[in-house]
Order: sequence, then structure tokens, then C-alpha cells
Amino acid sequence: MQLVVGRIGRPHGLRGEVTVEVRTDDPERRFAAGETIATDPASAGPLVVASRRWHSGTLLVRFEGVADRDGAEGLRGTTLVIDSADLPPSDDPDEFHDHQLIGLTVITPDGERAGEVADVLHHGQDLLVIRRGGAEVYVPFVKALVPEIDLEKGTLLVDGPAGLLDPDQAV
Repeated sequence: MQLVVGRIGRPHGLRGEVTVEVRTDDPERRFAAGETIATDPASAGPLVVASRRWHSGTLLVRFEGVADRDGAEGLRGTTLVIDSADLPPSDDPDEFHDHQLIGLTVITPDGERAGEVADVLHHGQDLLVIRRGGAEVYVPFVKALVPEIDLEKGTLLVDGPAGLLDPDQAV
């Protein structure tokens, strides 16, 4: 599975640098000089990082073979991706990558299948988007409501108040 680590924005200067909208929590590693990064569309890459620097809170990257503003402009809008298999496993048993959660079967404490994790949103509070039939419900991703995740079984236990998974039955 491909995971987005950045998106190339506008050129910066005349020597081929581009702005990168960072979508990884480890930009120093992902955009280190010499790193090869796959692209979407695939025809734009792969790209090899020649250099990177921060300027006023914006990541500026120069890729090998891109020496001028025109070359940099040609990369605008390109998505930078990595393969999920390249991520090292976390040492923290309570830490998960989004791609590990998406697709898990949601079960209730009594073992009833309650849906599937469709997405993970990060808007101040991490939220699991649970697909139930044609509808979606949002569950805060906190230990009190999601006490168990079993990646091997492909399940995620949601133990919340009445109405959490079915708002029509809220008390």
C-alpha cells in the first residue's frame, strides 16, 4: 500500500528547489539527501533528494536532475509516496499507522460485527470513520472507547455508550 509523505508545491527560486507540503511525522528522514521517493503519477519519478532545507517553516527540496525553475514547475502537484512495507514496526504496542487500522472489522464487546474502519481522521482529536452499511459514524480513537486492537485477527473492539455506533438508538 502506498502512503503519502508529501506533495510538491510551487518552485522556489531559480535553481530547481520546490516547496513540499509535508505529510509525514519524520520529514528529516524521508527527505534526507540521497533518499529515493516514489511518485504519483509514477511517470514523474522516482525522485532522488539532492538537498533539503527549511525556510520560514516550509520544507524546500531539490531533486537530482532538476536544475532550474522550469524543471521544478513540471513537478508541481506531484504526490510523494512510500510503500507501507518500508515502515519499521513501532516499539509502542498502542501506536498504529493509519494503514494498519483501515479495513479492520469493528466488533462490540458481545462479539457482534459492527462495521469496518474506513478511514482515520486527524483533526485535533483522532477519529475512526466506521462504515456501517451505507452510513458512516465517527468514533474518537481513545483507549476508553477502543480498548483492543488485534491486527492478526483483523479486529478492533469498540466499547462505548449506547448510540455511539448507532446514533438512532442514542439514549
